[in-house]
Amino acid sequence: MGRVVIGLVFHYIWSSKLILTMLHILIAPNAFKHSLDARRAAEALHKGFSQSRLDCRTTLFPIGDGGDGTCKLLHEKLAGKLVTITVSGPLGKPVEASFSLVEDGKTALIEMADASGIRLIKKEEQNPLQANSRGTGELILHALEQYKVEQIILGMGGSATVDGGCGMLHALGVRFFDQRGKELEPIPERLQYVERIDSSELNKSVLNSNIKILCDVENLLLGEEGAAHVFGPQKGASPAQVKILDKFLRQLSDVVLKVTRKNMADVAFGGTAGGAAAGMYALAGAQLVNGIAYFLQKTGFEEVIKTTDWLITGEGSIDEQTLSGKAPAGVAWLAKQYGIPCIGIAGKVPLEPSSAILDIFDVLLPINHGNMSLAEALVNTEQNLLRTAQALGNVLAYNNKNN
Repeated sequence: MGRVVIGLVFHYIWSSKLILTMLHILIAPNAFKHSLDARRAAEALHKGFSQSRLDCRTTLFPIGDGGDGTCKLLHEKLAGKLVTITVSGPLGKPVEASFSLVEDGKTALIEMADASGIRLIKKEEQNPLQANSRGTGELILHALEQYKVEQIILGMGGSATVDGGCGMLHALGVRFFDQRGKELEPIPERLQYVERIDSSELNKSVLNSNIKILCDVENLLLGEEGAAHVFGPQKGASPAQVKILDKFLRQLSDVVLKVTRKNMADVAFGGTAGGAAAGMYALAGAQLVNGIAYFLQKTGFEEVIKTTDWLITGEGSIDEQTLSGKAPAGVAWLAKQYGIPCIGIAGKVPLEPSSAILDIFDVLLPINHGNMSLAEALVNTEQNLLRTAQALGNVLAYNNKNN
C-alpha cells in the first residue's frame, strides 16, 4: 500500500505544479494517542524532512482540539504562567495538577487530564464506577477564588471518568441526594440512585465567570453512541458496567431536566469526557465549543497557513470520526479555503477513504511499515513518522529537480 500511496503523492505533485525552489511546509499534527504528543510528532516529521534531499523551510505548529495536551499547547503559544496545586485524583488520592494563567491573568487554561486523567491511575485500577472529576473542579475553584479569573477554558481529553461532571460540580458546591434525602458520594456507583439535586450552594464565582469547554467529539450523552457506550470501555468499564453508567447518566439527565429545564441528553458535544461537558453545561452554565476552531483562532493559525505551500497534519488514526471535530480535519478544511494541498499522515488510514475524507485531504499516508502489532506500532511511532517524512521529502525533491 505504501508504494501506491507514494505514487499518488507523486502524481498529485506533478499535476499540481506547486513545486517552488524553496518550499514552505507547515507541519501541524495532533497528538498520536498513546504514543506521542503533538509537539513530539511535529518534531519527528521535521527531522524526517531535514534528512531528506528536499530544500525546504518548515514551520512546526502542533495543534489540539480539546484532547489531552491542548491546554499545554495553548499555554506555550499564549506564554502562560503555570500554577501547581494538590487536588483530588480520579480515585480520590491526592495528585499535583497545574493550570495556566493567560491574557493578563484573566483566563485560566485547565486540562482535565492533569487532575482527573486516566494516565494518573494504573490500568488494573481503572474503574469508572468509582472514578470522579472532583480534582478538576478543585482546579476551577482555585483559579476563580485565588486568582479571580474571568474565564475558564477546559480541555477535557484523556479523562478517567464517566461521571457526568458530577465530581467537578460537587467541588463547586452542587449536592446530590437519593429518594430518602441521603446525600450521595459523587461517583457513578452511588449516583445511579440520584433523585434530587441541590445547586443552591453553587459557588457564585462560577455563575459570574465564562466557562468554555473545548470539545473534540460530537457524541451525545446517551445511547449506543453516547458517553457510556463509546467512552466507558476506553476507561476500563466492562459491558455490565457500561449498562450501569448509561443508566446513571439517563437518571442524572432526567433529574437535571426537572431542576434546570436544560436537556443534557440533547446538547451537541454533551458526551465529551464521559458526559462531563453535558453536566457542566446544564448545572454550571458552561459553553460547549468546537475545540479545534477555538484553538486555531486563539493561536493565529490562519495567518501562518496563508504563507505555506504544503500542509502536513495527522494523528493516530484518520477515519470518519476525524470529520467530527478532530484537529486534522479542522486544519485541512482551512487549507482548502486557501487552495493549499494537505497531506494527512496517520498510523491508520482507511483502505478505501470516503469521498468526504478525500474532499479535505489530498493525500493520506499510513506510517506503519511491515506486519506490526498495535503495541509495536505505538512504540515505533516516532521512527515511522521520521521515515515517512523523509520519503515524502525525497519525492518532493525529485519532482522539484525535474521541473
